[in-house]
Amino acid sequence: MSLQMTWCSQRRTIILALFSFLGVVSISYYYHLNHQFTTDHQVQPLTNFPDKPKNVHPMTNSLVEGAWTINSQSRLGNQLGEYAALYALARINGRPAYIIPEMFNFLSPFFKIRLPQLHASVIKRIKWKRFKLNNWMCEEYNHITEKYVYFTGTPFSWTFFYNIRDEIRREFTFHDFLIEEANEYLEKLKGSRKNVTYIGVHVRRGDLITIMPNDWKGVLADKHYLEKAMRYFRDKYEEPVFVVVSNGMQWCKENINTSKGDVYFSGDSNESSPGKDLSLLSHCNHTIMTVGSFGIWAGFLAGGEVIYLDKHILPNSWFHEIFHFNASYLPEWIGIPADLSPLLSVKH
Repeated sequence: MSLQMTWCSQRRTIILALFSFLGVVSISYYYHLNHQFTTDHQVQPLTNFPDKPKNVHPMTNSLVEGAWTINSQSRLGNQLGEYAALYALARINGRPAYIIPEMFNFLSPFFKIRLPQLHASVIKRIKWKRFKLNNWMCEEYNHITEKYVYFTGTPFSWTFFYNIRDEIRREFTFHDFLIEEANEYLEKLKGSRKNVTYIGVHVRRGDLITIMPNDWKGVLADKHYLEKAMRYFRDKYEEPVFVVVSNGMQWCKENINTSKGDVYFSGDSNESSPGKDLSLLSHCNHTIMTVGSFGIWAGFLAGGEVIYLDKHILPNSWFHEIFHFNASYLPEWIGIPADLSPLLSVKH
């Protein structure tokens, strides 16, 4: 009886030891596999752009086939946004980007455009896959597989290119003569000031005077908004100089207080030289914008602090379907809420 109990006890000991050994091996094997998986196959954020030329696939290092392009619509601010979105999407998907002649003709008088352009006859012969873009980055845009893509829409959102924003700024390098003109003008404004800080002020009016309240159910910047924005910079900097650019210059002269001697009006009421105006604004240190993609690009290219008119559209406006505030204005920019009271007394 005691011999049988001894054998049973020994058998239990052997079985327990065997299970312990197998457990250690299993845990070790699992840890090895898990460590190898997380080390060799770690998922990279989709916002990491491949550090390869635009016509070289980021994974294979080989030249890729196809051509991606985008429509050329609207005015300067939208054209810049379309170019930047094309550049970023082609880069992240490893496809070559080209611009159409209309975009080249629009942008090349102002910028040293580097993307190649497609000849009109080539554009007609390619069987394009049409792809409409929202004005904000979507997950699906990171995984477009077609070789020949023709993007449509008027995107200008920073969400397409924020991680390569310095690269985009280099793409929009002004011609030397525009840079020289801007610097010469700013130098004249400096006068006897020793610690001058230039603040570009873009006041968008023009057709938006009627479109904004009647169609978009929003408001334009008023004199009180501009006073608040200018006060911010006056309180922060010793010798600020405000350079006003607008397509409604008469309104600006009537509504912007010039008694401190630090406000200067530039450009013309017809906005006939948008490239010159944008170059001047982008060579300022900081930006006050009102509404519109032109002002957004002025702030982006200048690179300093930016104050914008926030929440200038009624909550029930249809325009929110195509315009998202958080996708249009960079997160580090400063928003001053608009006064919507002029609209509240009107039934929409």
